[in-house]
Amino acid sequence: MTTVQDSPTAAGSGASASQNFKAKALADAGSSPERVSAVVTAVLQGVHAAIREHNVTYPEFQAAKAWLMEVGEVGEWPLFMDVFVEHVVEEVAASSQRGTLGTIEGPYYLPDQVRLDATCELPRRPDEKGSPLVLSGQVRDLDGTPLAGAEVDIWHADADGYYSGFAPQLPDGNLRGVVVTDAEGRFAIRTVQPAPYQIPTDGPTGKLIEAAGWHPWRPAHLHLMVRADGHRTITTQLYFAGGEWLDSDVAEATKPELILDPVDDGTGTRRARYDFELEPA
Repeated sequence: MTTVQDSPTAAGSGASASQNFKAKALADAGSSPERVSAVVTAVLQGVHAAIREHNVTYPEFQAAKAWLMEVGEVGEWPLFMDVFVEHVVEEVAASSQRGTLGTIEGPYYLPDQVRLDATCELPRRPDEKGSPLVLSGQVRDLDGTPLAGAEVDIWHADADGYYSGFAPQLPDGNLRGVVVTDAEGRFAIRTVQPAPYQIPTDGPTGKLIEAAGWHPWRPAHLHLMVRADGHRTITTQLYFAGGEWLDSDVAEATKPELILDPVDDGTGTRRARYDFELEPA
């Protein structure tokens, strides 16, 4: 059974996510005025249709305005958008892509982590909790050619469901690293199995989830961003067979093709393999 855990505060996580997002994603998307007009008009028409269909009252409208203001004030827009919207954007992007399936990036990515050799152990605390886990595999082109020097940028929560950089009790860079594949495109990463976790529930996103009667849980997963020169970067997540919340992920990001089934090697270490195929850019 999953035990309820304390979560980093919404304000603390929101501030970290917002700062990181602004640092890497505020560049001009290059959309024309016509494109902006078409998309924004469609979004507004969807809102207008929902108001009419459900006979939204003035008190409900004012409550929504107050909630939107609070989301901005505590910096939860990255959290809200990544949990409830990003999976559809990723679905649209995936329709024209080949190679390994992607899924959402989420709000907890941090760039410029330590570079590690192909066979490595992720940075961790001396007393890091969690079942030992080794993820190995190969990065290849679509034609099967190994991609030497590809980067497997990996990050994940600890055994209590916390991410370094977003939970104050964790050292910077904990359970994060950029693994560089060997001459055959191979890698083997030793880490610990992450836990399922709740998205922060003490802020406005949590209030919405509670008001709607939803649950706030994500299944245990590894985040990966796999890249190589001349190829499209894959951003994905790998889940664990039999894990809780696989069928009801609050972020709706799970895919059957992204589920690992680690096997104990007899020493207490669980081992899983996953290969990545990158399409040309």
